Amino acid sequence: MLPGLSVVGIIVIVLLLTVVLNYGLFKPVTRVLRERELAIRSASDAANAAAAKSRAAAEEFERRTRAAQADVYRAMEERRRDALQHRHELLAQTRQDVDRTLAEAAASLRAQAAEARAELEKDADALADAMIERVLGRRAS
Repeated sequence: MLPGLSVVGIIVIVLLLTVVLNYGLFKPVTRVLRERELAIRSASDAANAAAAKSRAAAEEFERRTRAAQADVYRAMEERRRDALQHRHELLAQTRQDVDRTLAEAAASLRAQAAEARAELEKDADALADAMIERVLGRRAS
């Protein structure tokens, strides 16, 4: 049994539809899907590269920030040390000034006390002479 002409026509129509659909629909859709997949892959790769670049930039920023903070803390520590050293020098100088002033004041006080004693002794002698002269009515010899 040989197939009839209608079966051959159907086979030809199916083959013709297959070729038309393949070139008219399936290949363009496949090409568009492939291009879309390439575009998505390209965008994904670009996004991954940008994310990696961003992470590297953030790490560099953090590293520089830590280095700057360390420099600031080091400078602050040096200034604090310098201020303490200056404070110790000022205290030592002030102590020397106070000691010198106290020594001068003590020496002046001793001199004034010796002078006052000498004055008191002279006044006491003069008073004693005056008392003797009044009581005895004459000068003491």
